Amino acid sequence: MSNPFETLKSEMDELVVGHTDVKTALLLGVVAREHIYIQGPPGTAKTMLSEIVSKSAELDFFFYQMHRDTRLSELVGDLVISREDTKDGEIIRQNILKGGILTSDICLLDDISRAPGESLNVLLRILNERKYGEENIPLLTAIATSNPTADEYYNEPLDPANLDRFVIQVNSNGISYGKQWEDVKKVIGLYATKNGAVNFVAKVGKKALDDSYENLQNVVIPLEVQEGLVSFITWLVEDQRLNESNSVISDRTFLVKSLKLIKASAVIDNRNEANLSDLKVLKFLLPFRVPEEILEAAEQKLESLENQKKKTKK
Repeated sequence: MSNPFETLKSEMDELVVGHTDVKTALLLGVVAREHIYIQGPPGTAKTMLSEIVSKSAELDFFFYQMHRDTRLSELVGDLVISREDTKDGEIIRQNILKGGILTSDICLLDDISRAPGESLNVLLRILNERKYGEENIPLLTAIATSNPTADEYYNEPLDPANLDRFVIQVNSNGISYGKQWEDVKKVIGLYATKNGAVNFVAKVGKKALDDSYENLQNVVIPLEVQEGLVSFITWLVEDQRLNESNSVISDRTFLVKSLKLIKASAVIDNRNEANLSDLKVLKFLLPFRVPEEILEAAEQKLESLENQKKKTKK
């Protein structure tokens, strides 16, 4: 059976050089239907990659640039009040002209930390519940982006409670400052012959994503992967001294959402059973929740869990 995610991955690699973690995070997000937070400076392909995924999967895409005066109506739509005279008296009806958040499959909320608290709180509740009032909305994945909190960007960090609404988190760095010189050469070569516009994107269709979400429910997580997850949580708590003050070690995050991401990783790889390599996606639960040195050590720990199995097989 053909794997639609190979098409998506190759399309992203064809049009955007590098940024592997962002690409993986986007695939995990659309398969698991979880929201994504990406922090990185302008020009690191956050918007372009989101557009490629939405175009390839033929999803309705909504982009909005958040700002200090963002009003909720700019996101959900405008209220329309009408009056009607009847024999029983005047009837006043209230309807809404639905905006992008209520009609899109994927939305990109750029500079989310700039939004005022009142609008942001309501928006995050809508994203979390995927409902507006009593009505369900079609949203699969919301992608929130923010510039780094360094002084030159005049940016404030997102409140930890709000940040926790985004299960998948990733730091997107420029390839030059990351000293990824081979990727730098590829970008120069690519743009030397192309104008950079996304004129054509191979289609995989929304049905492929719907089918993958159905398959997600049937992915088997064998005992060795369960034990690997327990081992990693134990390492975070006992060796790295994470405690209740750290939002990452919660029942919701590591005992529910982590399993969903592990299953999504298997689906992307066209498997119906998870293996130890899928544990590596747990790193997307950690950015902005743990100190940077723990994040680096965690990636090594996850690699070691996979390598232990390889040594056992030998």
